Amino acid sequence: MTTFKDSILQIINARTLLITILSVVLTFVCRLTGFEADLPITFVMSAVVFPIVFSINAAYTRRETALDRYGSLKASGQSIFYLARDWNDDKSDKWVIDIKKTVVEIFEKIQHLIIDEEGDFREKETSVYQNFSKLSNLIATGCKRHHINENEASLCNSHLKDMLLAFETLKHIFQYRTPTTLRTFSRLFVTALPILYAPYFAFVSSGFGIILVIMMPILFTVTLASLGNIQMHLENPFDQVGEDDISINVESFARRLQNKPF
Repeated sequence: MTTFKDSILQIINARTLLITILSVVLTFVCRLTGFEADLPITFVMSAVVFPIVFSINAAYTRRETALDRYGSLKASGQSIFYLARDWNDDKSDKWVIDIKKTVVEIFEKIQHLIIDEEGDFREKETSVYQNFSKLSNLIATGCKRHHINENEASLCNSHLKDMLLAFETLKHIFQYRTPTTLRTFSRLFVTALPILYAPYFAFVSSGFGIILVIMMPILFTVTLASLGNIQMHLENPFDQVGEDDISINVESFARRLQNKPF
């Protein structure tokens, strides 16, 4: 389980500390040199906070969609296996075992595709489609051999279609992120503004003690940089870097596919 300390380190990293130190040092330099200015703080809201909050909301929505599709993928895969198992009186029949093996292989291939970014994407994508094709063929041949009626076969194919739809959604969430230019814009200003606003911090803290002089740039920088880090961690819900990422547990899924009813 992730500790509170680990959670803090996820949003306050070395980059945050570097920007904070630069902001504090420059604030002192501006205070000593008398270089002070009453800069408009509303610019920060429009140039940084709004784009970051928009990006966080978009990334969070993508994560929730991915969770929904992942749940659908698991439900449809289990449904296909249970239907194949219960249509057949022989629970150890090779057809049932092949259905289970192929469904598990689909999850393994999807896990390699969207979590492990190393290797050729198209090659791994093709491997997933090959397993879907194999599953479709197994459904068709098994239905003929066990004399399953059209309505039951249609139900199984409907679950296969839901699996394909869920996979396509997960794949596109993995491939396409929130707008790159917007993220670049936000990162640029998150880095630059705490430094450029040093004259403003010197102006506002004029007449106050050393503690308040330090506190203002620290709070300003940590808040902006933390929001930026949160957005970056939510950007790819499969990279297993942030603690809110989606984990595809193939082993746990495979254990639930029992050849005999519970």
